[in-house]
Amino acid sequence: MAENQSIARTFPVKPKLKPTSANSNTPTPESKYWRSFKTPKDIQTQTLVSSISSISFSPASPHDFAATHSATVSIFSGQTLEPKTTISSAFRDTVTSASFRSDGRLIAAGDLSGAVQVLDLKTRVPLRRLRGHTRAVRVVRYPRADKLHLFSGGDDAIVKYWDITTETKIYDLLGHKDYVRCADASPVSDDMFVSGSYDHTVKVWDVRVLNSGSVMEFDHGKPVEDVIYLPSGGLVATAGGNSVKIWDILGGGKLLYTMESHNKTVTSICVGKIGKESGEEAQQYRILSVALDGYMKVFDYAKFKITHSMRFPNPLMSVGFSPDCSTRVIGASNGTVYVGRRKVKSSESMELGDIGGFHPVEEPQRRVLRPSYFRYFQRGQSEKPSEWDYLIKKPKKIKVAEHDKLLKKFMHKEALLAALNGKNPENVVAVMEELVARKKLLRCVSNLETEELGLLLRFLQRYSTMPRFSRFLMGLTKKVVEMRAEDIKSSDELRGDIRNLKRDVEEEIRLQQTLQQIQGIVSPLLKIAARR
Repeated sequence: MAENQSIARTFPVKPKLKPTSANSNTPTPESKYWRSFKTPKDIQTQTLVSSISSISFSPASPHDFAATHSATVSIFSGQTLEPKTTISSAFRDTVTSASFRSDGRLIAAGDLSGAVQVLDLKTRVPLRRLRGHTRAVRVVRYPRADKLHLFSGGDDAIVKYWDITTETKIYDLLGHKDYVRCADASPVSDDMFVSGSYDHTVKVWDVRVLNSGSVMEFDHGKPVEDVIYLPSGGLVATAGGNSVKIWDILGGGKLLYTMESHNKTVTSICVGKIGKESGEEAQQYRILSVALDGYMKVFDYAKFKITHSMRFPNPLMSVGFSPDCSTRVIGASNGTVYVGRRKVKSSESMELGDIGGFHPVEEPQRRVLRPSYFRYFQRGQSEKPSEWDYLIKKPKKIKVAEHDKLLKKFMHKEALLAALNGKNPENVVAVMEELVARKKLLRCVSNLETEELGLLLRFLQRYSTMPRFSRFLMGLTKKVVEMRAEDIKSSDELRGDIRNLKRDVEEEIRLQQTLQQIQGIVSPLLKIAARR
């Protein structure tokens, strides 16, 4: 018992930490969450005709999604992820944007001809055709819950507010000076929405205001490719250039943060949520952004940091995330649809009740354990701790290396030889530094036998020119040669070790001189490039 306590109080010699790279870090729980979105094995990656300009999810279960490409709107099943139907006969030109109604029964889409179509998803028949834009329609959106109105924007720099039942325009919202390329409806009010334009501005509209002016405006600084409301309704995210910016509407349009992690133009953004209904991770929203550099970035706007990044082989044009947090869809410029489905655990799934006449199966009741059963005394051994349990862990026994045991007994020479025979350079240097602190290293070197000195010289030959150890080992090499010069002269084997050591040092010196010459050539060129 006393021996175990003495070992527990020892402090083993530890080598210095290596510089670690970002790629060597273990994945965080959030990275594991976003990596869990994978294409099911029985589902093939879909490749459509042309670039996918937009992706929209249905608010109603099972959350089908629509992808617009060429003169077609393709509807995919939210359950099987397979193509469900295509709508193409109603459009005369390339479809640019689509939006589901709040009940998921109708879909509105705009095309380059300037028309907005409202279609029935079951029959694929156009119910309404809204004409008013003189140039291409780039964005169409339904309000959050309003089924009778929608708004659209296009290359004529006009945002229009429509009454669907009468196929008439209610308002022409003027103010943009260039193409209107994006818009989004407020999650808290059916009367408010936001639009973004290539004139670098983002405008907030309220249809309750009679005049045609916007209620708020802010400048993104670059052509705006996409704009979304964040779930609280008080923040807006805009994408343009290689940056995504967060704006505070309630604070008067104040810029909160700018994210510049993409190398090329950000083409689309959407809101995703950590898929848990309760606990600390509930209601944690993220901004998903895709760009022409092929990267998808996940941005935590509560902490203002990037939490995950994923690379795709093609430039990305659009992104969507299902309301039930189970499906992530990305559209590429070559028509490829990257669909990711996450397996939802039973603890995270929503209570669906009776569906289609099938009742939930009741689990059989387990027999109550009593002290008369042997299993009663083994209960709880395999149970996993819950979130609020306090864990008491048994302290782990420290594994003491051989050189640590010898250092504890003040057998310094033996500790140095044990580390040299271990063939781990980090441990050898750590033991040497410990001996320097005890002022015993040079005495150990002077007491080494001929074979032991050869072992030390071979170690110095191999590792003294390494940048990590050179500062310490080169000084030690000089001391060893000075102290044991007579022994080295009298031994052919030691003289051979010294020749090898000299050759390696001379080679390292030549290499450093060559690198200095290259640095002298490159440095002026870098300075000239920096001035430009």
